[in-house]
Amino acid sequence: MPNYQPSRKILDRYAKVLVEFALGGGTGIKKGDVVRVSANESAGPLFLAVCNAVLDAGGHVIPHYSPDDEQGDKRRNLSHNRYFYENAEDHQLDFFPAKYLKGLVEQMDHSIFLLSTADPHALKGVDPKKIMRRGVALKPFMDWRHEKEWQGKFTWTIALYGTSAMAREAGLSEEEYWDQIIKACFLDQTDPIGKWKQVYRDLENYRIKLNKLAPKTDRLHVVGPDVDLWIKLGEKRNWLGGSGRNIPSFELFTSPDWRGTQGWIRFNQPLYRYSHKITGIELWFNNGRVIKSRAKSNEKLLKEMIATEGADKIGEYSLTDRRFSRITKFMAETLFDENMGGPHGNTHLALGMSYRDTYAGNVAKLTKKQAEHLGFNDSSVHTDIISTSPRTVTAHLKNGQEKIIYTHGEFVV
Repeated sequence: MPNYQPSRKILDRYAKVLVEFALGGGTGIKKGDVVRVSANESAGPLFLAVCNAVLDAGGHVIPHYSPDDEQGDKRRNLSHNRYFYENAEDHQLDFFPAKYLKGLVEQMDHSIFLLSTADPHALKGVDPKKIMRRGVALKPFMDWRHEKEWQGKFTWTIALYGTSAMAREAGLSEEEYWDQIIKACFLDQTDPIGKWKQVYRDLENYRIKLNKLAPKTDRLHVVGPDVDLWIKLGEKRNWLGGSGRNIPSFELFTSPDWRGTQGWIRFNQPLYRYSHKITGIELWFNNGRVIKSRAKSNEKLLKEMIATEGADKIGEYSLTDRRFSRITKFMAETLFDENMGGPHGNTHLALGMSYRDTYAGNVAKLTKKQAEHLGFNDSSVHTDIISTSPRTVTAHLKNGQEKIIYTHGEFVV
């Protein structure tokens, strides 16, 4: 358990933001709604606050509370995930509890997932092929949730509970780490929900402008000292953001036509994935696929991930405007790092699964075949990789004109 714990007031504000704002696409839950609340034991104080907030809002809780994962000989047997990957046979890696998970998806209206890590390296040394194989086996659970979400019957959000191990990984004290969480989520304000609504209104202004430009746009050209990349926006695409998914979230993103990705990009932020830290990632694209990849550390894991079906293609392109984000420090957690502000703003590119709800139409009626035709990618993997280096993003329009949409860390549409 962490040595530092935020005050009850902060935890209650945090819980209310998640339950009364983030869920429901910014409107909160309704009386009688069913909310699955998932957390590891490190996030216990926030888990309790969230469950109580659901109850206070008239909802029902399906709790999913798990032990922390930690490595080391003395505690290895207490880490079920590590023990599983070290000892599971093929049939166990491929097991999918279809009846249970199908029933869960049918029952729940919302999901809150609380990130917390007692040991960021708990799975260090585990064969990455096994981790990828398990992800493929569980993919139908993700697909069912997406289908329900596209029908407008399911919402979700993810939030972070800081631990001493996460703070150490980021080079911060627990108090400094939590200071970033509190400021990023506006928990230091009397009315954090009101502040979130204001921020999302401001973000919406840019989103509307980007979406007016989208049907006229052929490709995006991303240029900077670490990037020279062409991205085909794709037909019938929207930019999304400000929906309450992920707290905090200051990004505007889309899922491009993967087939038009061409060029090169280097990421100056590390990727934390499967209990490993991958640094110095560089990717080269040709005709939409990663044809070459490199990393300064844990390159084997990066290549294993890219080798997973569909993970060699782009699934998302995102930009964060530095004027909105209050995150000023590296947090060693993608949820926060992909929303970091800083002098040059933030961009992240995801390999793997596309977000089909970026379709500019009724996504509930978009068939798998139609999605494939439009260049939406599908995969069991969705891996966000982050850069905070300078870049300029120019929209190349179908009429031959060019328009800069992002530079100096800010949207300029």
